[in-house]
Amino acid sequence: MNKRTAAAATTVIPDAVVRTMIVCVTDELSQVLDSTRNLERHLGVSGTSCPRYWASPAIYPWQRRQLIDLRKAKTGPRYCAGGPIGLLDLAGMRHGAYVGASVRHAHWARVVAGTKAATPWPNFLQKHLSDPSAYPMDTATAEFNRQPRVQVMRMHNAVTYGPGQLDVGDLEIFQAGASAYANYHALWALCTDAFLTEAGDRMQPASAFFADRITYLEQAARYLESLDESQRLFAVTLHDS
Repeated sequence: MNKRTAAAATTVIPDAVVRTMIVCVTDELSQVLDSTRNLERHLGVSGTSCPRYWASPAIYPWQRRQLIDLRKAKTGPRYCAGGPIGLLDLAGMRHGAYVGASVRHAHWARVVAGTKAATPWPNFLQKHLSDPSAYPMDTATAEFNRQPRVQVMRMHNAVTYGPGQLDVGDLEIFQAGASAYANYHALWALCTDAFLTEAGDRMQPASAFFADRITYLEQAARYLESLDESQRLFAVTLHDS
């Protein structure tokens, strides 16, 4: 009797999307980064400076030269791409992100009221990556978008502009609840998508799933907390490879 051995299906874990990275830099390199655009040469990453940090409101004028790419906002605090931790308003950033996310989640809850919980995009992406021929990307995208909750969010975004839009990519985090959503964005404001340590070790989520994004933020937040106030941080918007 002939026996047929079915090929074992290979499960492919979807990679996390990494667009922004925090890099620990030395004092000397910090001065160079304020005037160069060739970050790959100095940091080993391809990207551009990302002015996302709030400058401390208690900063003295003579300390401003220690901040990288310092800019003046029309309203609110001055912001920059980095500098010594002690000159950055990390507590203010974290609180602002928490409050903003809380308001956004309440808005999301009103928008999707009456719809069933939807399957997040990483599940569909994983199914596609594990067997692209049997489950094409077009099919994965169509089945994800066909879910009523996703349709409601997309329809809301179609008639909304600016900060009022709801990121469909955050669906899994939205569905985790108001507290999880707000705390996630509070930590993300400080640690973003990835962190390059003083030793050159890169921390980032192991996958696109929310559980791994939580694990990364736990590790990155603990590392950030361990750093001295004199340690310089630098935010980078990464280029697509």
